[in-house]
Amino acid sequence: MLLTYNTTQIVKDDSSEGRRLHFYDKNEQIPLVEEGIWQVYRGTAQFSQLSVSGEEILLGWAQQNAFFGLWLTRLDSYQAKALSEVYLKWYSLSEIESSAQLTQIVLQQVIKRMRQTEALLAIAGLKRVEERLQHLLELLKQEMGQSIHEGTRLTVRLTHQNIANAIGTTRVTVTRLLGDFQKQGLISLDNDRHLIIHH
Repeated sequence: MLLTYNTTQIVKDDSSEGRRLHFYDKNEQIPLVEEGIWQVYRGTAQFSQLSVSGEEILLGWAQQNAFFGLWLTRLDSYQAKALSEVYLKWYSLSEIESSAQLTQIVLQQVIKRMRQTEALLAIAGLKRVEERLQHLLELLKQEMGQSIHEGTRLTVRLTHQNIANAIGTTRVTVTRLLGDFQKQGLISLDNDRHLIIHH
């Protein structure tokens, strides 16, 4: 069963416990409303905030089972975007509040996101850009890495601008540093241009 709602496809999928799955294509903005929160069923969502000057500040990512939404933030310009094809499940606040089991699941995932946020804050506090990039790559290995023979392959294809936003620098600087890392044999790209971080 496939329904269309604005630019969002709503997909019925038995493997999601009979709950509707909302599909968002790569780079599509995910609408956020205060009456409930999203849970990632498949794919990766990215969160950011706009600075006063209009620059995007990366706040983190959510993958399978993670929750996100306005209810979980105090930022005014908080926004969510599909970093890959994303399937989401919607939960109303009243539904969460009335289910002890669901509340426990949300709590576990919020703790996981809090740890990710702390790691990003620690990276932002490092003075040298090269060091920030090295630590970000380590975090990405943990958050979205897939073990392969050569090392760890990131399951999501990140642009140089995505990485620059995460460490507070320019795309040009990230391109130069990634080129240096590649020459040193620290990283490479696969045929789909996914980053591989070597052992």
